[in-house]
Amino acid sequence: MNVLTLSRLQFAVATYFHFLFVPLTLGLSIVVAILETMYVRSGDVDYKRAAQFWGKLFLINFAIGIVTGITLEFQFGTNWSRYSAFVGDIFGALLAIEATVAFFLESTFVAVWFFGWNKLSPKAHAVTIWLVAIASNVSAFWILVANAWMQHPVGFVVRNGRAELTDFFAIITQRFALLEFVHTVGSAYILSGFFVVGISAWHLLRKHEVAFFKKSFRLGIAFALVFSLFEILQGHMNAELLGAAQPTKLAAMESHWETGRAVPLNLIQWPDTANERNSVQTLPVPKLLSLLATYDPNAEVKGLRDFPKQDRPPVLPSFLSFRIMVGLGFVFVALTAWAWFKRDSIEHSPVFLKVLVWSIPLPYIAIQTGWTLAEVGRQPWIVYGLMRTSDAVSPLAVSQVAVSALAFILVYGLLGIADFYLLFKYARKGPAPVAA
Repeated sequence: MNVLTLSRLQFAVATYFHFLFVPLTLGLSIVVAILETMYVRSGDVDYKRAAQFWGKLFLINFAIGIVTGITLEFQFGTNWSRYSAFVGDIFGALLAIEATVAFFLESTFVAVWFFGWNKLSPKAHAVTIWLVAIASNVSAFWILVANAWMQHPVGFVVRNGRAELTDFFAIITQRFALLEFVHTVGSAYILSGFFVVGISAWHLLRKHEVAFFKKSFRLGIAFALVFSLFEILQGHMNAELLGAAQPTKLAAMESHWETGRAVPLNLIQWPDTANERNSVQTLPVPKLLSLLATYDPNAEVKGLRDFPKQDRPPVLPSFLSFRIMVGLGFVFVALTAWAWFKRDSIEHSPVFLKVLVWSIPLPYIAIQTGWTLAEVGRQPWIVYGLMRTSDAVSPLAVSQVAVSALAFILVYGLLGIADFYLLFKYARKGPAPVAA
């Protein structure tokens, strides 16, 4: 274990843990805002109770997300100081905008929403949760723009040993940033839909508040179905973008070794990295990889052998992450389509309700494997084609990073136990009873 490996381990632990909470915050804020708006429009007290019930789960998740996000950002100064010194002019500006605009807005109005139930008019109170939802998603935009710049740096010039900002507009409007934002937020909405559906299904199995949880179920399944379809349709745009911006990642996630034209996509294959080939390779779909990567079935797609070994990402993690993510994407479409078809009589389908309860972890797995592909597939670069990860680490002692990495694992482990215990406790408890 050296400083680089330990720093990467620590950052990976912090990132994976933090991203257990961010997607649910993004999507559940929208769900709660919709439910409260439906209460304001209809006067149906069940929608108010639903906004309060799902809002309580949102707040538990929101609190842990804030704590873990702050410590995650600190690591750019503690563990990755050379990176910060090189790109601080660009990366720091994006994080500063996220904190001073979006984060302060959502933090302020989440408190107003929580304490304002009996102090604001129903319409004014509904506005506060919409402000929280909008600010949360705007916050995600700035973070994802920063990450997209690491994936595809634009709008800068290297001067005096630093990357200096020259075109802010180019950074925030580049196609890589917009597609990354849309794809990531779409996955967050899928997760939130499955979260609502799974918990509603658990209560419907027990015949608890059937009318109440059928309303939540319908909203959750509509949310999950729409964005599951959207994610499948939008996902192929990312492949085309990778073909131009990150050809090594595209080659790794498809385990594509030989450059060629009209390249097929093998439905079954297994990479043999040591021998730079696939040990299993069968069921090819003619020209499909070329089509997905370029929209041209006869186009050339570069293979891994065309790149120096030191510039290639780890193949097996990229290959597996991509297939798990995509495979689960199609599972989500199938589950949500069937649930939508059964929505009016879902309480009479106990087996399928159990399937939906046990499906809650699946979007988490899809999101984490998606980020694994995004970050591992970018290696060995911390800024693609510009700065290597090995050049970005701080000059620290191994003992210093080992202690902090262990502390992160222990503290985050305790926070995770507390968070999931509270979510489990209040999800099982159900909504507050109707006031007499």
